[in-house]
Amino acid sequence: MDKIKTAIIGSGNIGTDLMIKILRLSTRLEISVLVGIDPNSDGLARAKRMEVKTTHEGIDGLIKMPEWSDIKIIFDATSAKAHHFNWERIKNFSDKKVIDLTPAAIGPYLVPPVNYSDNTDLPNVNMVTCGGQATIPIVAAVNRIAKVHYGEIVASIASKSAGPGTRANIDEFTETTAEAIEKVGGAERGKAIIVLNPAEPPLVMRDTVFTLSENGDKDAIRKSIHDMVQEVKKYVPGYDLHQEVQFDDIPETNPVFIEGLGYRHGLKTTTFLKVKGAGHYLPEYAGNLDIMTSAAMAVGEKMAQNI
Repeated sequence: MDKIKTAIIGSGNIGTDLMIKILRLSTRLEISVLVGIDPNSDGLARAKRMEVKTTHEGIDGLIKMPEWSDIKIIFDATSAKAHHFNWERIKNFSDKKVIDLTPAAIGPYLVPPVNYSDNTDLPNVNMVTCGGQATIPIVAAVNRIAKVHYGEIVASIASKSAGPGTRANIDEFTETTAEAIEKVGGAERGKAIIVLNPAEPPLVMRDTVFTLSENGDKDAIRKSIHDMVQEVKKYVPGYDLHQEVQFDDIPETNPVFIEGLGYRHGLKTTTFLKVKGAGHYLPEYAGNLDIMTSAAMAVGEKMAQNI
């Protein structure tokens, strides 16, 4: 089976890890070019050692390369601002599909086990955020059993795994993730919080997901969450429950106030997650970056199958 040729824009931690994942693991994707803007970046140097073509002239440099004509899927692992610039260059080429790993959200949000089938043939899809990829499947798992009124996620990541791009996109992270909790997870209202944990040694990614839903069968909700965890583990082996799912009844006589929704009662479900990285390029504690690259590659594989 011929592999589909791809390019990665962004030679930082995420782009380099994604390149290594594709080289080692992908059965349908072939990495043709790694694109950067710093000729001295470690990512470009590593790509050259692995016999991957490179350019340090950004998207314009990629378009000028002879490999450009054969590339069908482009991963953008830059920043929200840079993706807007890159997309302006790419959108005129109808044979290219873009998988956006930034919070730019030009295309629709995509979380593989939740809504891939709704976005199979679009030119630009957005991978939300690391926190979104980790937690939105859980919100959706609850929502398919009992309608979720409110979903709140807290993503705690090691400070050392938050590079310049992540830190520059903190505002976009909270806004994009909260919106995707609603649009993909199915919650009426969403909220996202990110914590950069400076602990030494660095801790693996931890995520807490709170949902307030209509009253539903707790066993069915628990099973739905466990089933969803297994779906995510298919492409992120280090994704798992940190402890068992917890439930609290919020009675109609003592409702909670939710900004934008008013007073609501029902069932509160709390899910604790941990995400350990695969250690391909990044340390194992950098599960926040690993889940983004793993999810993006999973989407690329499915796109390649359709092409």
